[in-house]
Amino acid sequence: MFRAFHWDWYERSGPGSELLGRLDGKTVVELGAGIGRQAAHLAVTRAVAEVTALDSSPSMHARGLKAYGDIPGLRVVRADATAYLREHPDTFDIAYSVFGAVDFTDPRRLLPAIATSLRPAGILVFSTLGRYRNGQEPETEVRAARLPTTLADGTPATMERWVLGLPVWERLLVRAGLEIVDVETVDDAGRDDHPPVVTRILRAVRPVGP
Repeated sequence: MFRAFHWDWYERSGPGSELLGRLDGKTVVELGAGIGRQAAHLAVTRAVAEVTALDSSPSMHARGLKAYGDIPGLRVVRADATAYLREHPDTFDIAYSVFGAVDFTDPRRLLPAIATSLRPAGILVFSTLGRYRNGQEPETEVRAARLPTTLADGTPATMERWVLGLPVWERLLVRAGLEIVDVETVDDAGRDDHPPVVTRILRAVRPVGP
């Protein structure tokens, strides 16, 4: 139920929740939390004040409430990430995304909203694909790929995924008012029927002062 916290695609290598820094008494939000397993892990294993598991999917929200809704210090919230963060300025000490909302929301809207929601010296940490899973290189401009998917009711649909090169992410973070702290790459060679995947983990901070 509360297995180790991972940032990488296959959840088997690389750093863990220590990338979030000291969590004692902190308010934390996970962006695109799915059912909230990672957020529940933090609520149970780290001395946080509160963790908000944020996801826009009705089905994920319902599953999250059923699985983790009774955990003290955990809030399972259904909302659009950009809108929610704009409505909660200077609220969070830490925001993070594990292949979550940062991957599936226009970063020109989401990253400024994240900066707004963070308190001064607040931290953003997110993992994203370093390149497409088929090996194609990431985008060199702010452009989303349109990928086929299936809705909960079985209806075919498409969704946008932002697989961007590191220089693009760096420019977007700076424009949003965030300072880059560091970047880590987890290169998993894959095995059996699992293809190689490059995970990029970026950390940024909202500066103190103007």
